[in-house]
Amino acid sequence: MKIPVAKPYLDQQEAQLAYDTILTGWVTQGPKVQEFEEKFATYTGAKYAVAVSNCTTALHLSMIVSGIGEGDEVICPSLSYIATANCIKYVGAKAVFAEVNQEYNLDIEDVRRKITPKTKAILIVHQVGMPADIDAFKELCQEKELLLIEDAACAAGSAYKGQKIGSHSDLVCFSFHPRKVITTGDGGMICTSRKDFYERLKLLRQHGMAVNDRLRHEASKVIITDHLELGYNYRMTDIQAAVGIKQLEKLDWIVQERRKIAFQYHEAFKDIDFFRLPIEREGYFSNYQSYSIYLKENAPIARNDMMQQLLDMGVVTRSGVMTAHRETAYKGYWQEPLPVSEDLCDRSIIIPLYVPMSEEEVKFVIESIRKIAL
Repeated sequence: MKIPVAKPYLDQQEAQLAYDTILTGWVTQGPKVQEFEEKFATYTGAKYAVAVSNCTTALHLSMIVSGIGEGDEVICPSLSYIATANCIKYVGAKAVFAEVNQEYNLDIEDVRRKITPKTKAILIVHQVGMPADIDAFKELCQEKELLLIEDAACAAGSAYKGQKIGSHSDLVCFSFHPRKVITTGDGGMICTSRKDFYERLKLLRQHGMAVNDRLRHEASKVIITDHLELGYNYRMTDIQAAVGIKQLEKLDWIVQERRKIAFQYHEAFKDIDFFRLPIEREGYFSNYQSYSIYLKENAPIARNDMMQQLLDMGVVTRSGVMTAHRETAYKGYWQEPLPVSEDLCDRSIIIPLYVPMSEEEVKFVIESIRKIAL
């Protein structure tokens, strides 16, 4: 038996929808993309949703419509996939790394300390699907007259204070990469409550074209379009959107199944005193995009050794969430130590969690980990 750390949940239904879409002849951004956007907006409670090629492009466009550029600073965690920081640098701004708390999300007090006259926005991340404290950051942003942007790459289906992630802020960016809870192969979505952002996001994702392909196709008269500003080819295809529509229908069920597995892990590992397990605070609802275990200092085994032993037994794992400031691409960029972020990165292990994961597979993961730990 070899159990992967993650795999997408796709079946014949998604395959049939992709096939049907191909046969329509409309395979680039078209009616299925619009349908997916409308249904995703309804699901999250957002006013608008704009589909794009991936979450990185979603974040990039969010920086642009926010007016962030040269000389500006955006505070974000280093403990996140490198795309979080990269999108800030794409527009010539500076990524200012702040510490995280023990729940892997930004520490608001460290964020407050790092606000300067150059700070333009705070970019929070709902890491591994666990919501950050959105209200606290919204209050801070209002106090300091800053923009709040949410990197919700991992958070489709998660909720904060009874409301789905996606409608709390003016710019919320999602990922549909295969390691996420739902997938379109790759892809992203930006949710917003502002019509001006919505209109410009649609413009920017398609080369700045004033009239999109679908409207020209449906027109009864010839349309000669203009390109209004420098734009990008950040479109989602209709094939992807068709898959996304079906995935969205399954999202709540997938999250329910993921949470069942997570609760089995909670119960199985609660007696291991050198493990720190994920905690959902009141009002927080995680989709458990990943299940991350932190090995405390009294652990009798090193994290990497545990990962290797599990791999030898047939259980694939991943190291904790990366720290961007220690990656080669950021060498020399950031000098200030981030001990909490670095410790969480170095001492955390992400274990298998996916749907459908059989009882036999869950049991094998649990028994393997307990065998090594005890």
